[in-house]
Amino acid sequence: MSSNPLRRVPLIERYRPFLPVSEKTPVISLAEGSTPLLKANRLSERLGLNVFLKLEGLNPTGSFKDRGMTIAVSKGAEEGATAVICASTGNTSAAAAAYASRAGMRCIVIIPKGKIAAGKLAQALTHGARVLAVDGNFDQALDLVRRIVENYPVQLVNSINPYRIEGQKTGAFEIVDALGEAPDYLCIPVGNAGNITAYWKGFREYHDAGKCSSLPRMTGFQAAGAAPLVEGHPVEEPETIATAIRIGNPARGDEALAAASDSGGLIEAVTDEEIIGAYRLVASVEGTFCEPASAASIAGLVKKAGEGHFKQDSTVVCVLTGHGLKDPDTAISTGPEVTSAPPDFDQVIKLLKL
Repeated sequence: MSSNPLRRVPLIERYRPFLPVSEKTPVISLAEGSTPLLKANRLSERLGLNVFLKLEGLNPTGSFKDRGMTIAVSKGAEEGATAVICASTGNTSAAAAAYASRAGMRCIVIIPKGKIAAGKLAQALTHGARVLAVDGNFDQALDLVRRIVENYPVQLVNSINPYRIEGQKTGAFEIVDALGEAPDYLCIPVGNAGNITAYWKGFREYHDAGKCSSLPRMTGFQAAGAAPLVEGHPVEEPETIATAIRIGNPARGDEALAAASDSGGLIEAVTDEEIIGAYRLVASVEGTFCEPASAASIAGLVKKAGEGHFKQDSTVVCVLTGHGLKDPDTAISTGPEVTSAPPDFDQVIKLLKL
């Protein structure tokens, strides 16, 4: 491993002993992982907690999906795959397309028509993916992908691929490495439920290896309009402004519920209004621009703190799963209006009320 301080160590190299790779595995990497764990000073003071933000939007394609994709595509390359395929609400498509291009593979993406943020679609297209939009929701798109994989030699890289979970669990490793111990609580958005599953796996593996002496309470949040795990049944027509978690039948729902139950945590719903409020709050008081789905973790934090759920001075990590530039349309449509002005000094000063 290079000691060059300017080199960002690929995730596979950093955590190789904990990952299902060998010397025969070609490492397909964009130098993912090693994302900051930022102390949220103003949120901490406001809520009476020690709040940290895990900034997964600073991965190469702007979301946590890169962690799982480096393993999935590397193992696919090892097994001789020449093409990958996924259903996606956005971030998976961006990561799959980027890592496939890095590996010299073909990438096929099936998305729900009109249900994907512009920034994410732009990434998939620019990286060279073949994108097909279907008149249906994510769950229908994933059903199509499953059928294609059963009949054609393409590798599935959605989170039902176990290698995705193996890569995503490293987010938990990094949190423990940064804090020196597991947090008391982990707040995380829940869509297809692969990430909460992966983080719980990672914390348990680090605990078993003696890297931490305790385990966090896994605290997951779905959008109220797409909350099958909260409602106890699939949602046929999920709706939420948080497109990344607009999923009505999570592929790893049972595992997510088990993670919450086994850790003494919970999975609850937050409204779109609460999500957007949190989205603007974390940007305005902590300088952190995340996509709406990421803000579900902040919305849940604020909501549950208000209900007295967290013990005073507990350490809480909120996973911000994707960067705000993934969804510029929501940022503009929910933000303050831009004021127009003539190029006149006095009028500009008057409008600015300086």
